[in-house]
This record gives sequence, C-alpha cells and structure tokens, in this order.
Amino acid sequence: MGIDFGLKRIGIAISDPAGTMAHPLAVIHRETMAKDMERIAAIAAEYTISKIVLGLPLNMDGTPGRLTQEVTSFANRLKKDLALPVELLDERLTSYGADCVMIEQADLSRQKRKNNRDKIAAALILEAYLSRSA
Repeated sequence: MGIDFGLKRIGIAISDPAGTMAHPLAVIHRETMAKDMERIAAIAAEYTISKIVLGLPLNMDGTPGRLTQEVTSFANRLKKDLALPVELLDERLTSYGADCVMIEQADLSRQKRKNNRDKIAAALILEAYLSRSA
C-alpha cells in the first residue's frame, strides 16, 4: 500500500498481487487520527496489505520539509496500530507528477485534479518503490 500523507487528505494506492503495478485507490478526508487509522486499517485488511510505503516530504535539496516530522510520527502510529512494516520513501514532486499525469491522460478540470491528486501521488510513491525493489 502506498500512502501520500497530507494535512487535509490521505491518498491511498495499492499494488497488483504480483507487486509490479501501482493503482490509485482512495482519498481519505482527514478527521481524527483514530478515524484515519481505522479507515486505513480497513483498507489494509480488505486488500491483505503486507507493507506500507509512506511518502516522506523533503525539500528539493534533500533536507527535511515542513511536514517531515508529522509524517515520521504518522509512520510510527501506522506501525503501532496496524502492526505492518512501514517504509518511508522520498516523495519530492509526486503531487506535481500526479497533476501532469491527470492533465496529459485525462484532461481533468482543476477541481477533479484536486479530488484525485492524492491517490495518484500515492500510486507514484508506490510505483517508485516497486520499480526500485524489482
């Protein structure tokens, strides 16, 4: 499972059973940490997830970004609550890449891009992990 963490939304992507392709799945609109964890746990159980790849927001020069600490805390909470391994992966430019994909392939409106950006960014994070692990 790939996750793009945000303060308002969490993008979720999953891979095919062979672990070769990433697919955008859902966007969770943030509520409380407990509710967010419940929703992620339900998806993990439904799709028999064995590992989570979480995007780590870094600045363009590779230094920690403004959300890096929050993502690290979120990763620790995922490990604790879901009892799954969590790997952090540099997510620089994934939201920009998600916008480019949507404009090129679907010519979506700005509002539709906003609604889909996070799950596509999660798929790009997971895709980067899968291609690196292949």
